[in-house]
Amino acid sequence: RAVSPDRLREIFQDLIARGAHNINLVTPTHFTPVIRRVLERPLPVPVVWNSGGYDRVEALRSLEGRVQVYLPDLKYADAALAGRLSAAPDYPETARAAILEMYRQTGPYVLEGGLLKRGVLIRHLILPGQLENTRRVLDWVSSTFRPGEVLFSLMAQYTPQPGTAGLPDRGITAGERRGAVRYMEACGIVDGYVQERAAA
Repeated sequence: RAVSPDRLREIFQDLIARGAHNINLVTPTHFTPVIRRVLERPLPVPVVWNSGGYDRVEALRSLEGRVQVYLPDLKYADAALAGRLSAAPDYPETARAAILEMYRQTGPYVLEGGLLKRGVLIRHLILPGQLENTRRVLDWVSSTFRPGEVLFSLMAQYTPQPGTAGLPDRGITAGERRGAVRYMEACGIVDGYVQERAAA
C-alpha cells in the first residue's frame, strides 16, 4: 500500500518507541528521493542502508549525514560472472565505487555494546563452484581497507532455487566454505563474521 513520507516518518518513530535499535531499510535504492526527505531530521537511532551494493555514487552522496550504517553486498569481483548471473557486467566496478563512497561517509566502524552504531559491513555470499570469485572479493577488501575500518560478513547460505539457471543445483560444500574461510584468514580480514553452512 502507498505510504506518504510523513506516514513513513511516523512508522520509523513508532518502531523506535517500541525499542528498535535501528531503522533498517532493505533494498531501498529505488526510494532514495523519498527516504532522503524523510530523514532530513535525524533519528535517535542509526539508519541502516541495506542494499545489494549496486548503488550509484551520486545517489549515495545525496544521503550523506542521513545514513549511519551501510550494509552492502559485494556479490562479484568477476564481471563475466556478474553479467551471466545478474545481467550486470558492470556490477564489480559499480559496487566497489559505492562501497568506497559509503566508507567515505561513515569512516571506521563503531560498535557500542555489541551494536553497530556507524560504519560499513560488507557481505559476500559464497557461490557453489565460484571460489575464485570469492578470493577476488576478499583480495579487494583486504587491499582496500585496513583492520578496524570495515566489517566483513562471509555468508554460506546459498540455496538453489527451482528453475534457476547458471549455478549448480546445490548449496556450497564444506570444502568450499573451509577454503573461503582459510583465504579470508590469510588475507588478514579479522573484523567480522563467518556464517555456518547450516544457515542455508
